Amino acid sequence: MNIYEWSKLDDKTKRKILRRAERDITQQMEVAWEIINEVKEKGDQALCYYTEKFDQAKLSSTSLKVTEEEIKDGYRRVSPEFRETLEFAAANIRKFHLRQMPQPFWFVETVPGVVVGEKTTPISDVAIYVPRGKGSFPSVLLMLAIPALVAGVQRVVVVTPPNPQGNLDEGVLAAAKVAGVKEMYKVGGVQAVAAVAYGTETIPPCHKIIGPGNSYVTAAKRLLSGVIDVGTPAGPSEGIILADETADPRKVALDLMIEAEHGPDSAALLITHVPDLISKVQEIIPQQLAKLSEKRKYFVTEVLKGYGGAILTESLEQSIEVVNLYAPEHMEIMTEKPWEVLPKIKNAGEILLGENAPITLANFLLGPNAILPTGGFAKTYSSVSVHDFLKRSSFGYVTKEGYELVKDKAVCFAREEGFETHARAILDRD
Repeated sequence: MNIYEWSKLDDKTKRKILRRAERDITQQMEVAWEIINEVKEKGDQALCYYTEKFDQAKLSSTSLKVTEEEIKDGYRRVSPEFRETLEFAAANIRKFHLRQMPQPFWFVETVPGVVVGEKTTPISDVAIYVPRGKGSFPSVLLMLAIPALVAGVQRVVVVTPPNPQGNLDEGVLAAAKVAGVKEMYKVGGVQAVAAVAYGTETIPPCHKIIGPGNSYVTAAKRLLSGVIDVGTPAGPSEGIILADETADPRKVALDLMIEAEHGPDSAALLITHVPDLISKVQEIIPQQLAKLSEKRKYFVTEVLKGYGGAILTESLEQSIEVVNLYAPEHMEIMTEKPWEVLPKIKNAGEILLGENAPITLANFLLGPNAILPTGGFAKTYSSVSVHDFLKRSSFGYVTKEGYELVKDKAVCFAREEGFETHARAILDRD
């Protein structure tokens, strides 16, 4: 496991830690561009061709769309325990996102006779991308579809890759049923992004696509960002544990490994000013690794010696500074007074307080959204929310009395900026 002493690191090493897994996707963009053009020109024919090529699933135009019976059947086929879990998670996610909803309409009088305000409207449609490559992700569907539906989006379209038999994952189908999604298509990868950007004979064009995907999906989104809104940038998973001397080493070790199991390009860091905590965590991790499958053991091991490990600081305050520089996707605060630390965290997609809130809970069912900015984008982006599915329109109303109060100042502004017709619209109005 990497162990860094922050105060002794040179700038180059610090930059490497803060950059984490930066991917050069030039090659993927070249491949994506070819697929995009094929889908744009050939529609469903291209979708079926690339679905067979990449997912080994033979589909036709008539089988691309998921039927209502397939969704119901997927729901029936999962275990009763998982159905109950989905319902529990969905209720929490829905409750959290309902609380996020802004008032639909507000106004204020700026000067007598001048009323201005804002109204909020849902976007008309959205495509939700649910990945399949590394496993089943019904939680992603819940985290994206529920806030879209809470926001009032009329058409929520799900695109997700099929298995080689041409079917969708039962858990994802069950999540769709629980969330209230009715329109799904068996297509993933670059071809799915292109399909919802341009539309095909079967799949409707959408104004936005949102959801995590592999490097080819990322490349397609980048290339099509001028055609369709591609949502929050998402890259490899990352988690930080911020801890002090009161933290339980076993719980720190357990939680440090959570995001590391996503893959070798993930990042998992313990940031603390307590050397003894790092030593104890180091002793515990091998014990936990022995309980994992070879695949997950490999991922965690690679992360802890790659983009992860432990950073030793000189104080809790310096630990907080490092967290804010890093701007993690997920973070846990395991300190004596986590609520006092919370206001000091300026950059993080998600902040979990105390030893009883592992990232696992938030990833699936606490309620807050688990689709979060990665790669340092938490400095300027937020987690997915109802706001990703809403847009605002400002408005203004001016009475005759209000007009008399503001017209001369507007003319002054127009002349200052050299706009003659702006000024004339007022000067020649009466």
